[in-house]
Amino acid sequence: MKKILAFSFLCLFLGFHTQRVSSSQEHASTPPRGWNSYDSFCWTISEKEFLESADIIAKQLLPHGYEYAVVDYLWYRRKVPGAYVDSLGFDVIDQWGRPIPDPGRWPSSKGGNGFTEVASKVHQLGLKFGIHLMRGISTQAVNANTPILDVTKGTAYEESGRTWTAKDIGIKERRCAWMQNGFMSVNTTLGAGKAFLRSLYRQYDEWGVDFVKNDCVFGEDIDVSEITVVSEVLKQLDHPVVYSLSPGTQATPALAKDLTGIVNMYRITGDDWDTWDDVVAHFDVTRDFAAANLIGANGLLGKSWPDLDMLPLGWLTDPGSNEGPHRQTKLTLDEQRTQMTLWSIAKSPLMFGGDVRKLDDATTSLITNPTLLKINSFSSNNKEFPLISSTSSKRDVKNDDLVNTWQSRRQLKSLKTSDSDVIGLTSCADEKAIGWSTKALDQDLEHICWKEHSRKKYQTPFCLNKRESLLALEDDIMYKQQYQGKVNLLASDREDMCLHGSPKRKLTSKDLKRGLFSPCRWDANQMWELNPNGTLANSYSGLCATVNSFKAKANSKGARAWIATGKQGEIYVAFFNLNSAKTTITAQKSDLAKALPGSRVTAGSCKAAEVWSGQDLGIIDQTISFGVETHGTALFVLQCS
Repeated sequence: MKKILAFSFLCLFLGFHTQRVSSSQEHASTPPRGWNSYDSFCWTISEKEFLESADIIAKQLLPHGYEYAVVDYLWYRRKVPGAYVDSLGFDVIDQWGRPIPDPGRWPSSKGGNGFTEVASKVHQLGLKFGIHLMRGISTQAVNANTPILDVTKGTAYEESGRTWTAKDIGIKERRCAWMQNGFMSVNTTLGAGKAFLRSLYRQYDEWGVDFVKNDCVFGEDIDVSEITVVSEVLKQLDHPVVYSLSPGTQATPALAKDLTGIVNMYRITGDDWDTWDDVVAHFDVTRDFAAANLIGANGLLGKSWPDLDMLPLGWLTDPGSNEGPHRQTKLTLDEQRTQMTLWSIAKSPLMFGGDVRKLDDATTSLITNPTLLKINSFSSNNKEFPLISSTSSKRDVKNDDLVNTWQSRRQLKSLKTSDSDVIGLTSCADEKAIGWSTKALDQDLEHICWKEHSRKKYQTPFCLNKRESLLALEDDIMYKQQYQGKVNLLASDREDMCLHGSPKRKLTSKDLKRGLFSPCRWDANQMWELNPNGTLANSYSGLCATVNSFKAKANSKGARAWIATGKQGEIYVAFFNLNSAKTTITAQKSDLAKALPGSRVTAGSCKAAEVWSGQDLGIIDQTISFGVETHGTALFVLQCS
């Protein structure tokens, strides 16, 4: 009997193992799921804390598919007085200028071991190991002028009869905009620049890294050349590595279109923290990426997924903090359910951010809800469903609460919203970027102005003052020729404030992505070029500026809904109440049938159950109608015959 049981167990194990090997043929075939240290530890996590967390993840979350344990940024920074997120001179680098773990926090890294022992212990737990990395090369390595490793020879990189160093490849005028002292782009047109990136990722492969989160390379900080080189390096490794891009501010489907095929996940918002405004900020951008058919598009050796960022639930710290977890999430239970439901039905990667050492039952049941996880991994046809109506229980809530519903769209013209000009960034191939021209509006200054779309006949055009770039005035700049013809754009009322193309601070999801002005300086972020086709390109990111009208009240209230089809033909419908009062949300069954042609909802009767309340709603006749709590959600599973 014991032999039979043992044989049965072996067969089950081999079957599971075969399934894992088979699924690995298509990398990231479902949205990656795991834990990231940032929300709970910021940058200060130690080896002891990380391995304690990994052990708990393996026991409590791995059975639910949470398989990645990821160390977020600055694992190479010494935790000593004076060190903080954007400090300079506190990082540990090797002789080749590559970040290596701080031995004070990661003692097993001593002797050149890097993360080898940590990764091994994580793998022994059945998990996969991930790390965070900033763009390009560190300022510290450039200042030290370290040589570059040629991994094919194991010696310093040589080309054209010379040995290349960090100063040869670091582009100082293309520093990470929100970490000016930390990192800068490398010149990937040079063989030495490619060699440096190759040496980085080959080293991670040797350590046993399974997941890399590459930061300050996407959205308005995009660095297409680095992403492309890194993707090629990862493609040649012996084992697959999930390639994730961050942070994603001002990310649009047009911007992501050319990169989805060479990555596995990419952030489409700024940092998500535990505020309701941050949660709300995800609805529009998620809708747009779904409508562009980018959910589960072809990716690096498999699939790619728009990433809504980590889940800031449970026990957390604060952004930029020098101390570990010390407080509970600020989101209410209803708000947490809304976030988890949206992330799941939008098929975002699910990366939990709370301190797993203080994982309570409520948080555990939320992030391991079997229906949500099934939707996240196996549903299809995921999209926003606008054909809903809503009625709030609060008398003073009027039409503005219906701003996103189908029935209210004819009423939008009567809503009083204040419009203002917002400078945004998009792909230069986007037709929305065309519309800039040079104008002389007075005798002293030349201006670059945006085309006038307003119906107001006498509205003053949106213009910026133009002057020669500060960079072009420097005599000792290596790349002086590269930036000839580039200009600074000044605020109309300030001659010392220049428009920059990326935020000087790390943005959260709720932050308005407005073009901002800062003191003029030598920085590619403040250099612009007006192209003959009417686009205005930024020298830092290569993106082009556009001007949009921003409606101050848009999307802060109302009702939203998403739908999807299950693997067994079931229909998922999620209602979201963004209002500050309980709201009844209604959808017509006939509209669901139109939105999901060919699904079972069109065939006959449907039974419905609501997940969060556990209510059995019985047979759905013509409508689904449900009272949803403030900032809450209702999730329905429809079984139709």
